Amino acid sequence: MKVVLLAGGFGTRISEESQFKPKPMIEIGGIPILLHIMKLYSHYGFNEFVICAGYKQHIIKEYFADYFLHTSDITFDFTHGVNEMIVHRNNTDKWKVTVVDTGLNVMTGGRVKRVQPYIGDEPFMLTYGDAVCDVNIEDLVSFHESHGKTATLTSIVLKQQKGVLDITEQGSVKSFREKQNNDGITINAGFMVFEPEIFNYLQDDNTVLETTPLQRLVDEGQLMSYRHTGFWQCMDTAREKDTLEKLWANGTAPWKVW
Repeated sequence: MKVVLLAGGFGTRISEESQFKPKPMIEIGGIPILLHIMKLYSHYGFNEFVICAGYKQHIIKEYFADYFLHTSDITFDFTHGVNEMIVHRNNTDKWKVTVVDTGLNVMTGGRVKRVQPYIGDEPFMLTYGDAVCDVNIEDLVSFHESHGKTATLTSIVLKQQKGVLDITEQGSVKSFREKQNNDGITINAGFMVFEPEIFNYLQDDNTVLETTPLQRLVDEGQLMSYRHTGFWQCMDTAREKDTLEKLWANGTAPWKVW
């Protein structure tokens, strides 16, 4: 089963770094967050990736073109009048990576539609290139296969960060209490699984996957939720990047299951 990664957006909320590179190529512990996500899938035996690139897509292509240089020790031997490259301590992953330029201003559903020729008529997985998670991919796929529906998304409860107020229409505070575990909201964490029928729900470049297509699936009873109670964190802002950096530096990164 192939893994599709959405990596084409502008990443404007973390423009301190995304002005120079695509957000999925921003590094956590010296490794692009995109590779952290790929290593999670690879840990569970999924090693074929289709990357929906767009903004500064050449940077993603150049990274994988020089993957040996990023991950291995190299000897450059010029003694015979040619540039002979000898790879030592080869730490490259056994991946097949297809990077597709899906356009600059194309919406998420449009990007997925554009990579259909690289997926074929088979189920596939899809997630965002800017969030890490410790979800068990094997269990996620098994859950998807068990219910026979078109789509599965991974859901998490985003915890409430502040105290909770009960306020009247006139503005009077009736009560205040500290946050509780059940105060959070359930969100789509990505890490989705789709049957090939999903392409029938994607119309053109302006299709936003998270609106009309998913709503149609809901209306037709074809969307299921795999509940994840572990770690999940997106990297929308510099503050969130710092949080992930600290976890990685301290050796306590929950998503590092490989």
